[in-house]
Amino acid sequence: METIQMQVPLVFLVLPLFVFGAPADASGPQEVTITSSSCKRCCDSLDAPGSSEASPDRNSPHSLPYIIPEVRPYINITILKGDKGDQGEPGIPGKWGKEGPPGERGAPGPKGSKGQMGAPGDPCKHQYAAFSVGRKKALHSSEGYQALIFDTVFVNLYSHFDMFKGKFYCYVAGLYFFSLNVHTWNFKETYMHVMRNDQEEVILYAQPSDRSIMQSQSLMLELRENDEVWVRLYKRERDNAIYSDNVDIYITFSGYLIKPSLE
Repeated sequence: METIQMQVPLVFLVLPLFVFGAPADASGPQEVTITSSSCKRCCDSLDAPGSSEASPDRNSPHSLPYIIPEVRPYINITILKGDKGDQGEPGIPGKWGKEGPPGERGAPGPKGSKGQMGAPGDPCKHQYAAFSVGRKKALHSSEGYQALIFDTVFVNLYSHFDMFKGKFYCYVAGLYFFSLNVHTWNFKETYMHVMRNDQEEVILYAQPSDRSIMQSQSLMLELRENDEVWVRLYKRERDNAIYSDNVDIYITFSGYLIKPSLE
């Protein structure tokens, strides 16, 4: 019975340790001192009316300090994270940055296939011109002037000489040399002109004779582009002709560019 009576006061002494905690260092963040001068229930407020001491003395040997625990909330962000959303629209492009230095030259690529042949160039771009043509048929004068037409081609570079009209067309302006050779007819006059456009430049002439001879004329002309050079037989006011036998070539007309113009 005495043992039970001794245990009861011990219970009241140990109970505050479980309720308020073990005594701690005086430097804790928050401390509250409770004195034993009056009885208080553990559920009573420290500032309850009827308390004999509004401000307990910290230096009292009967005080029991305890620490109010600091509560820090913690939120687990991972459980609040939702699903990944859709990709948004692209934004407005920013300003161009500064141009960087040129890179190193790359390795040569494989050789390409051969292309198609291009169109022929402009004849006037050629810096050469030459022709030499002949005629196998004789020609007699008529009521009007006749252009001397040729039927044989020796040279016709770039087709500058028109065989159907008997005219050389200048596609390269410059200095040219021309030569005309014919065979006269017995007892007939030979009267011809070397023409530039519609102007007579030189005459090839031979008087009537009882024998036929070779007759020639040559000259140099400075031509402009699109000039025409040709040979004509004079009209019947003078009964004239040039000879040929339909086999051999007695009549020739030649010309070539000596020097193109600098323009």
